[in-house]
Amino acid sequence: MRKGHRPSKPPSNRPRFWGRHAVSAALANPNRVLRKLWATREAAAALDIPSSLTVAYAEAPDLGRMVPADAPHQGLVLEVDPLEDVWLGDLLADGAGDQRPLVVLDKVTDPHNVGAILRSAAAFNALGIVTQDRHAPPESGALARSASGALEVVPWVRVVNLSRALDDIAEAGFWRIGLTGHSDRLLGDAIGTARVALVLGAEGEGMRANTEAHCDELAKLPISSQVESLNVSNAAAIALYATAARG
Repeated sequence: MRKGHRPSKPPSNRPRFWGRHAVSAALANPNRVLRKLWATREAAAALDIPSSLTVAYAEAPDLGRMVPADAPHQGLVLEVDPLEDVWLGDLLADGAGDQRPLVVLDKVTDPHNVGAILRSAAAFNALGIVTQDRHAPPESGALARSASGALEVVPWVRVVNLSRALDDIAEAGFWRIGLTGHSDRLLGDAIGTARVALVLGAEGEGMRANTEAHCDELAKLPISSQVESLNVSNAAAIALYATAARG
């Protein structure tokens, strides 16, 4: 790549990932359509790159112009297609008979939060995450970076109607627990032994009233009075741990 050359912008729905974890995970995902890799020769040498993938070697400053300011690209930028849609019915069928939890997000739109939740979902073996399509971020470099590879392995279902999806989740045998600070019941007391769907709302706003109405129970985390609330990604991680650690 010539010094000072600015690569053309990708199509609006075609994200570019950066950094070793996000790029390596995308390269290893057989369901991911790969378009082009820009890399320094040193960074590319550490990757298992498919022979069919076009690779453009570049200097680090050139790569820096392809990503947001100060983004830690680590010598790698990969253009991809978004993953194909995952259908809720298929996900619920895949999880039939096991105890893996499901994470449902209501209007969590920050890509860093969704990425971090995907990472926690992978760490605690969640069945997947469910979001409302118009109230969730698209795949992006920032989200993939925060997910640290989990975007490629955790199923992500986008639905049109979250309330209807919660009804389907209940019919599949999940106990739907909405996390909210205004409940008097602690999460540990609410989990029980059933299959659990953890429902979380956006930081500050919380769940919408209609989403709360479609939960079987509302519960809170046992945090001290020194803080009003936790970041939604932190809350999700704690809730997933509590679910994984139940007796």
